[in-house]
Amino acid sequence: MLELEEARERILGVIPTLPAESIPVGTAVGRIIAEEVHAPIDLPGFDNSAMDGYAVRADDLKGASADAPVTLQLRGEIPAGVVMAGSVERGTCARIYTGSALPQGADAVVMQEDTRPVPGHPTEIAFLDGIKPWENVRLRGEDVKREARLFSAGEVVRVGGAGLMAALGLKAIRVNRQPVIGLLSTGSELLEAGQPLAPGKIYESNRVTLATLLMQAGAVPKVFPLVPDTLGATQAALEAALDQCDATITTGGVSVGEHDHVKKAFEQIGGVMEFWKVAVKPGKPFVFGRRKEKFLFGLPGNPVSALVTFLLLVRPALLRWQGATDVNLPISQGRLAEAIVNRAERRHFVRVRLDATGEVHSTGVQASHILSSLAQANGLVDVPPQTTLVSGATVSVLRWE
Repeated sequence: MLELEEARERILGVIPTLPAESIPVGTAVGRIIAEEVHAPIDLPGFDNSAMDGYAVRADDLKGASADAPVTLQLRGEIPAGVVMAGSVERGTCARIYTGSALPQGADAVVMQEDTRPVPGHPTEIAFLDGIKPWENVRLRGEDVKREARLFSAGEVVRVGGAGLMAALGLKAIRVNRQPVIGLLSTGSELLEAGQPLAPGKIYESNRVTLATLLMQAGAVPKVFPLVPDTLGATQAALEAALDQCDATITTGGVSVGEHDHVKKAFEQIGGVMEFWKVAVKPGKPFVFGRRKEKFLFGLPGNPVSALVTFLLLVRPALLRWQGATDVNLPISQGRLAEAIVNRAERRHFVRVRLDATGEVHSTGVQASHILSSLAQANGLVDVPPQTTLVSGATVSVLRWE
């Protein structure tokens, strides 16, 4: 039985990076950048006003005050998107708006609240305060310089990043291809939602949960029909899924029971088992295997075990497949609202809820089949074997929401 870190490193050690493709910037959020991105232009592309007011020469307003205003001649108006012909000469000003290009000769913008029109003289503006050179001016390139590196390969495109690239006029970006992942749930007891619930049957839920987590990790889920507990059916389903997908995730059928067929079926279609069993709770019976350039992740059938092993072992592989440099779950610090005890010999990933105040609450019964506690959780706390984490202790919460 492998320790979690060894199992993870063995998986990541054989996962290749998928080929790159070009996609529109508008669809790139959540994708992994394949190559460095550089700014094609300065941002801003020209000196412009930070507010509505008047473009001036700062030197003209030395000594200006409410008691001794300085009057300048108004030489024009500069709406956004317009470049003023001519320049602001000594003793003159120009009406300007937020984002408008600063005219030649001007080196500051006075906010309109610090001015007033001269009664009876519509082309004269009184200034009630002085100003420093370049005050209220957004300078060309002060946000991003042309040719500056914006993003490195392996970074995730976030909302702000996509907006920045759009502001720089970038239409497309190179990202690594998303892996297509087959989802197979095995078990003769399973039913599709909407079917009549017969005695001894249960509705299957793992594919819904895992499909959502796959999409959050940037992968493309491909859901296959339920697989009954026979060797032939399991073998046929695995072969079909692996032929169509980059990898297949199975749930159920990886333990030691007489009706657990995943491992044997995988080997019969030419797969090689890399390892089986990881020293975590829940989720010990986890399978990782390889068939040529395709991979198998065999998760336990219990819903909580399937989710935990996905987060700890499958999610990092999916991100590495897309070239991500950071494959870890987000971590938040919180204070335990009550003690958490692990008396077992395996480390226990306990379902918790981190609330808005930073308090961490256990979500109830931690058995691997209890979905109600999973529904309340938004993170996991890693509790070492034979350990009690006392109330009030600061803990790290591995978050998936």
